[in-house]
Amino acid sequence: MAIQWFPGHMNAARKKAEETMKITDLVIEVLDARIPQASSNPMVDELRKHRQRPCLKILNKSDLADPVATQEWLAYYNAQPGVTAIAITTRIPAEVAKIPAVCKTLAPHRAQPTKPLRMMIMGIPNVGKSTLMNALLKKRVAKVGDEPAVTKSQQRLMLNKDIYLTDTPGMLWPKIEYPTDGLMLAICHAVGVNALIEEEIAVFLAEQLLVHYPQMLNARYGLDPVKVDGVGVLEAVAQKRSLRMRGGDLDLERAAHHLLQDFRTGALGRISLETPARRAELLKHQPDISPYAAPHSDNDDIK
Repeated sequence: MAIQWFPGHMNAARKKAEETMKITDLVIEVLDARIPQASSNPMVDELRKHRQRPCLKILNKSDLADPVATQEWLAYYNAQPGVTAIAITTRIPAEVAKIPAVCKTLAPHRAQPTKPLRMMIMGIPNVGKSTLMNALLKKRVAKVGDEPAVTKSQQRLMLNKDIYLTDTPGMLWPKIEYPTDGLMLAICHAVGVNALIEEEIAVFLAEQLLVHYPQMLNARYGLDPVKVDGVGVLEAVAQKRSLRMRGGDLDLERAAHHLLQDFRTGALGRISLETPARRAELLKHQPDISPYAAPHSDNDDIK
């Protein structure tokens, strides 16, 4: 199943982000710690590298991700030029509170009353940008919802007299190159429900869990991971939860929804669907082609 989802407002948001990048000192890219690279919009890197802007990559929802994998991703990103990476959960205020200080170190020539630090928060839908904005400002300024693409337009807010934040809508990109990326994005609820079939993405999730986290399937559903495949996991979930259709057959559609919810809420445990090593294996034989090339101008850089 190929997942593609690019509503019309996202194209307008991309163009607006390109304009705002000209007057931005620092890009904060919010990633899903369970799928850091799959949730990284290639457009963000294209735009910020063209403007030579430093980037703070925030691996959000780290409380739901495998801590070992998260450390591997932090080392991977922190080795990249112009990039600093940290892992947080917005559920812990102290972790959010350290972000402004980190940002100041990335743009030391700014963050002054006469030259405030101008930051733009970017990320895919439903990755937690609005929740992060509200946590940083300690008040509700951004609409939050458990559905992708709640934020539809930019808003500029003042964190303090030295720092300004621009919140941007969650954006995917027109063509998701790798089918597994689309599946992982759908599993993590970054794609609108009209673009997917839950049973198919749940089978993919089950197959990944059987390989990398079989003990969690056993603990949650009491199944023997050696004896089942992806569909078998859904059957076990349906039996465990007594999910049956009229006539008595197992309701695999509802079982798929239960499995996805158990993953998304952390009920299964702390799980990461990709690691740097697995990502490298995926891309080993794939061309390094980006669909975005920011238009160049020598006269419109930041002042």
